[in-house]
Amino acid sequence: MFSRSAVAASLFLTPIFAYGAGSEDHGGSPSVFSGDLGNVIWTLVIFLAVLIVLGKFAWGPILSALQKREGFIRDSLDKAKQDREAAEARLKEYVEKIEGARGEASAIVDEGRRDAEVLKRKIEADARKEADALLERAKREIRIATDTAVKEIYDRGAAIATEIAGRVIRKEVDSAAHERLIRESIEELGRLNEN
Repeated sequence: MFSRSAVAASLFLTPIFAYGAGSEDHGGSPSVFSGDLGNVIWTLVIFLAVLIVLGKFAWGPILSALQKREGFIRDSLDKAKQDREAAEARLKEYVEKIEGARGEASAIVDEGRRDAEVLKRKIEADARKEADALLERAKREIRIATDTAVKEIYDRGAAIATEIAGRVIRKEVDSAAHERLIRESIEELGRLNEN
């Protein structure tokens, strides 16, 4: 505190000495060095009183406020540094979590694709089996229907041939009647095929 007081005193006394040194040139203004000891003593007493008052009421609180401010700024900077480091650590952690989530999502998508491919193949195989079964059943039904139709045609043909033979036997057929019987038989076979 005295070193700052000494600096303040030198700053305060410098203008007085300068004024006193230059006063000889201006025609008799009082000076510290002019030999007036009373002025020097009163000047020093006032100066010391000002220093004491300033030291007690101004410099102490100002210095303490500046030290508090400096401490607050230092603490704020330390806290900001800690907050920044914590934020960087959290950011790194979040980036790692995001990368992990992306990896998991990619794995889930790949697994879904594989499952979809397996399901697609299974559905295709089931559809082929079902189509083959339907085709075989249709072929079997067509064979049965064809066999039934052929048997029915043979039975009808035999019945018609028997009937025609019976008609021919019952009466003696001349060539015109014979042609008429053949025509009627063909027409009757055509009607049977249409049904």
